[in-house]
Amino acid sequence: MTKIKFYGLGGQGVVTAAKIFSEAVSLYEGKYAITVPAYGHERRGAPVNTSIIVDEEPVLLNSFVYDPDIVMVMDQNVIHKGVDIAEGIHEESILILNTEKKEMLSIYEKLGFKEIYYVDGTQIAMEKIGRGIPNSSMLGAIAGVGIVSINSIEKAIKEWFKGKAGDKNAEAARTTNKKLQKN
Repeated sequence: MTKIKFYGLGGQGVVTAAKIFSEAVSLYEGKYAITVPAYGHERRGAPVNTSIIVDEEPVLLNSFVYDPDIVMVMDQNVIHKGVDIAEGIHEESILILNTEKKEMLSIYEKLGFKEIYYVDGTQIAMEKIGRGIPNSSMLGAIAGVGIVSINSIEKAIKEWFKGKAGDKNAEAARTTNKKLQKN
């Protein structure tokens, strides 16, 4: 069982990314996944998080994740909004961070993650889809740590976003997957 938390701000596609991720795992990897979103003020810019549980067996647990194995942060500034993205992590927890600034890594390094991966998913989204919504690009980042294949992510994105939009979002995921760096 792998427990995952996605953090971000309203309007970045955090919940949509979690749903697409769960579909990629369930439909194209032969695993099971459950997604449980947590909404705050339900407005653009408000903190949002989503819990995802992935397993080889049917997931019978339907609750938030309290001890994540993987944490993905879609906005580097979410910690400045009072969100403790390290809550419940353990010595093996991994962080995937959307940031364009290497100096932000020093803030996140102090939180106790075993490994930190980073990429500028927002810039890639701007380049590939023409909008600063990093959900699809950051799905490429989570594929980069091996929890799901990039091919499964691309298929799920193309199923979710039809036509040219699907192609552009899948390209954003693939580009992010290639540019993901480990700190």
